[in-house]
Formats: sequence, C-alpha cells, structure tokens
Amino acid sequence: MKTEKLQKVLANLGLGSRREIEKWIDEGRVRLNDQPAKLGDRASLGDRIHVDDKLIKQHSTHVTPTKILLYHKPEGEICSRSDPEGRRTVFEALPMIKKGRWIMIGRLDINSSGLLLFTNDGELANRHMHPSSQIEREYQVRVLGEVTPEIITRLTKGVRLEEGMARFKSVKLAGGRGANRWYKVILTEGKNREVRRLFESQGLKVSRLMRVRFGSILLPRHLHPGGYHLLKDSDISIK
Repeated sequence: MKTEKLQKVLANLGLGSRREIEKWIDEGRVRLNDQPAKLGDRASLGDRIHVDDKLIKQHSTHVTPTKILLYHKPEGEICSRSDPEGRRTVFEALPMIKKGRWIMIGRLDINSSGLLLFTNDGELANRHMHPSSQIEREYQVRVLGEVTPEIITRLTKGVRLEEGMARFKSVKLAGGRGANRWYKVILTEGKNREVRRLFESQGLKVSRLMRVRFGSILLPRHLHPGGYHLLKDSDISIK
C-alpha cells in the first residue's frame, strides 16, 4: 500500500500546513498506530493516526474540494487560533467549514490590516508560504520620516536584519504630505514584521500598514475590514 510522509497525509486532510504539523509531531501531539509519531514517519490508508488523542478519519475515495477564502483583517486582531490574553483572533471571524479546517497562508501582525488568505488544503498552504515560492506581497505603508532616494536605494539593494539580508523588490511614493507619506512596497518573502523592520533599519517609523495584494489576488475595494468572501475556482491560482 502506498505510503506518504505523515505530515503530508495530515496536511492533505486539511488539518494544517506541513510546517505546522511537523511542530505538532515534535511536541508529541501526534500518534501513529498508538505510538508517538516521529518526524520521518510514513503512513498509509490503513494506519491509525491520532492528533491530540482524536482519531483522524482518512478517506480513500472522497477528495475534499480546495477552498480559498479572502479575509480583510482589521487592526487589533491576531493571527492565531487562540490567545491566552483573550484578544480577538482572525479565526473567530471566519465561516465554519464542514471538513478539515481553515489554514492561514502567511500572517499579519496585530497592528497591520489588509488581505489574508485561508485554505482548507494544507499542501497548497505549504507551497505558498515556502520561501522558494517567491510570491509577491504588496503593501500600502504610511511612513513617518523622510524617505530619501538614498534610503530607497539601500532598501531595494538589501539591508541586514537579525536573520540575514532582506530587501524590497520596489518602493514607490503613493501620496501624502509633510512627515507622513504613503508608499507602495513589494516583497517576495514573508519574514516576521519584515516591512516594519526594513524601514526601522533606516531610522523611520511605520504608522500604518495594509497588505493589498498576495500574488495575483487583490484586496477588493468594496470589502470592508472584518469581511470575507470565497474565491471562485478561476481565482484559485494565486501566483
């Protein structure tokens, strides 16, 4: 019988992304045939898999259709399934899904807003979050301070952050007056708070940040903060 890596099996069932499931395995939350699972384990249709002591049902004939949901995240929500401090999470605003669960493709920090994508397909989520995907993310950013041509050159050539080099693919002035001006910036990766840290590396402060595009998918102008809609099949190709 065909076997696949355990994290891929669970991702295909819509339980999470492969990276997320690998973390569960490390934390001891997954059992395979009544034994603690290890990274590298493989599973087939006949195997018994438990996550958090719950038996996971596998299906040999039914393929759950891929769904992608676009959500307009407002400021003040966190990108987590739960929060020990009781803050509102993005998952609280999403519609129920019959099989599997919503998996977030990337994230935004609590003070940022804009486009967030969710899917029930763990493999799809993993592909689009992986650094090798090089998917463009476009943001509208309000910056406090003077962004000189020299700063733009440094930000597009690359500056060193804690985890290595980072850069914008492009930085373009989008309006505003005085000390607060809006810029459109594009990245092809999604490191933690990368937009803010790039500007901070030049002594500038980001006072507003909104993601308006992920790959080919745009944040609709009519979609208010806290609103969502399911993408049509023709829109599911993100890149």
